[in-house]
Amino acid sequence: MSLPKHAPTDAHAAPLPIGIAAVVPVYNEAETIEEIVRRLERVPVIRQIVVVDDFSRDGTQAIVQRLVDEGRVVAQFHERNRGKGAALRSGLALVTEEYLAIQDADLEYDPRDFLKMAELIVQHDAQVIYGSRFMGADRTGMLWTHYLGNRGLTLLFNIMFQRWITDMETCYKLFRTSLLRQIGIDNDRFDVDPELTAKVVRAGHKIYESPVSYVGRPYIAGKKIKPRDAFTAVETLWRYRRWRPQPVAAPEPAGVARG
Repeated sequence: MSLPKHAPTDAHAAPLPIGIAAVVPVYNEAETIEEIVRRLERVPVIRQIVVVDDFSRDGTQAIVQRLVDEGRVVAQFHERNRGKGAALRSGLALVTEEYLAIQDADLEYDPRDFLKMAELIVQHDAQVIYGSRFMGADRTGMLWTHYLGNRGLTLLFNIMFQRWITDMETCYKLFRTSLLRQIGIDNDRFDVDPELTAKVVRAGHKIYESPVSYVGRPYIAGKKIKPRDAFTAVETLWRYRRWRPQPVAAPEPAGVARG
């Protein structure tokens, strides 16, 4: 497959005062994993790249290990296929930056869009930014079943949680790392997207959105999410409609002995 090349990010742009770790769940993406790492390296706000290999069998593991040896990424290797949510959980444990961004390895999204998302963080002191494919940026190759399913799931979320967003199922989700650790990741597979979206609003946070470009790929090229995952998403939204964050325990007064 011929991969499009992106120009380097403008080196003269004023640096933003935040650091983002890109967490990249990867499963059988030997053809694209190094290219997505290369693109992430060109984005100034991306200061850590965390790759979680979910038991790939196509040579991806060897490529990721080489990237680790070159000092370009940190990585976790699963010993069995566990799913996107489990990969994000593993990646979260390795993050050292203040913010965490989710990045698929399939080249459907452009990492340069993280700059616009980071600007919203600075402008609004935001905890959560979603990159929306339905806010006017370039969008090609989206399967009609995915378009209808995504629009329907997003509408259902808006009704159930009394919020307004345009793209619940976007890959590009950017969180303050401490918030993501507070709310946690329960689900192992693609139901992690509705889970996190529900938890964020139930925890009282606003989801800001920024337009992102999108070039979809067909199943023959390795796309993994299936139409049946929409039914799981509905069930997940229902389960988390009354979710509440666990209260943070207050520190004990000085001088109180335990045991």
